[in-house]
Amino acid sequence: MDKTPVHLWIVGVLSLLWNAGGAFDYVMTRTNAAEYLAAQPPERLTMLNGAPFWFDITWAVGVWFSVIGSLLLLARSRMAGSAFALSLAGLIGSSIYTYGIADGGSMVAAAGPAAIAFTIAIPVILIGLWLYARAMTKAGVLR
Repeated sequence: MDKTPVHLWIVGVLSLLWNAGGAFDYVMTRTNAAEYLAAQPPERLTMLNGAPFWFDITWAVGVWFSVIGSLLLLARSRMAGSAFALSLAGLIGSSIYTYGIADGGSMVAAAGPAAIAFTIAIPVILIGLWLYARAMTKAGVLR
């Protein structure tokens, strides 16, 4: 019987908690939760309301495939790496609109250092999870 390394459970649970935050934001935004949206910067709401359909698709792919990737890590599935790769593709697509077309970079900069750090953390953590899942697959931990 092979033993799952403890770090897989730690990374899996922490990644699921991290990605649950993104899923919460997505659901609250897309269901027009009034109290949640009232706490958002008006610039973000303007950006989201003017977003094209392809942004909605790439944002959904980015969010939900990250959640799926975390669940697949915990299930010890080698498909976790593919899920994180699809999430990364979604993040790239949604970032093209947010920071390229809609100039969300100015919005983030105006929000301050914490917003900038968070914006940088999202792709860094996602790339780290993708690389981790690939490494665990190569090591035979994910089947």
